[in-house]
Amino acid sequence: MTAKENFGTGLPFLFFLVFLFLTSCKKENGELLLVEKDPEAGFNFPYYLFIPKNISESPQKYVIVEPNNSGFASDDFEEHLEKAERTASKDFYIGNYVSVKLGYPLIVPVFPRSKTTGNIYTHSLDRDVVLQRGTDLERIDLQLLEMVADAQQRLKENGIETAPEILMTGFSASGTFVNRFSLLHPDKVKAVAAGGLNGILMLPFSEEEQVELNFPAGTNDFEQLFGKPFDSVSFRRTPQFLFMGALDENDALPYDDAYDAQEREAITAVLGEEMLPLRWNNSRKFYASEGVKAQVKTFEEIGHEHPEQVKKEVTDFFKIAIKD
Repeated sequence: MTAKENFGTGLPFLFFLVFLFLTSCKKENGELLLVEKDPEAGFNFPYYLFIPKNISESPQKYVIVEPNNSGFASDDFEEHLEKAERTASKDFYIGNYVSVKLGYPLIVPVFPRSKTTGNIYTHSLDRDVVLQRGTDLERIDLQLLEMVADAQQRLKENGIETAPEILMTGFSASGTFVNRFSLLHPDKVKAVAAGGLNGILMLPFSEEEQVELNFPAGTNDFEQLFGKPFDSVSFRRTPQFLFMGALDENDALPYDDAYDAQEREAITAVLGEEMLPLRWNNSRKFYASEGVKAQVKTFEEIGHEHPEQVKKEVTDFFKIAIKD
């Protein structure tokens, strides 16, 4: 089988030689590669790189990133690996759908979510994982950026030029991850699409009505945690498409693995206790008042899901954001 038959782009067979140390398999809509962890390169976990059959002819393509979200805690890493593989390769998921439609490569990291340390909600980039020091989970946000840099270099070496900024997608826990990540590294993100967000958006300020908003509610202790000031200018300029279904009943706020009592109290005081419509409408109001370039949308007659209608709108949003 030729490289052209695999990718639909005429890429040289050298592409496969570069990935000899990877696990590679052909999928219906493209090629999926498992890149092993490389602590020396800055990432302690593997990631999947999906390359759609019909790579865009644009001279500069964007890498799409969708963080993995297993939907459960498990100490069996293979379970997280399997779910990440599905996320990377099936167009049921937003990232793969957009990747195929736009012809851009997709990265899905394989971060674990341990049952033993269940309060470390890795897949939502919660406070517990941000506080990790001296473990493999330390600064997984930076590890993800190193995965992106690694993939961009591999793609470049094989004739696929990519833009320095990334497109990010996510839903439910991974949607929350993406929302928080966009405040941590807005200069690295071209545009964001995230849904199923529990009616909660991380707020781009430090307090409201004398309520301190520490991460992940807001930016009060941002510099202390991340070693740099919050880049409010870049964040406000980042195009965002943030959505929920009007029938969504999936609320993470009451659960200790997602929020501790102090975080819950601050969020409830500022955004409200009721997920829909109260918290969601207040999140929308704050983003609008802060001048954030965000569409905060509610899809009627949709629950905690992202059907074709939603994925089409996400794809159209990215097309416009890229042109801008």
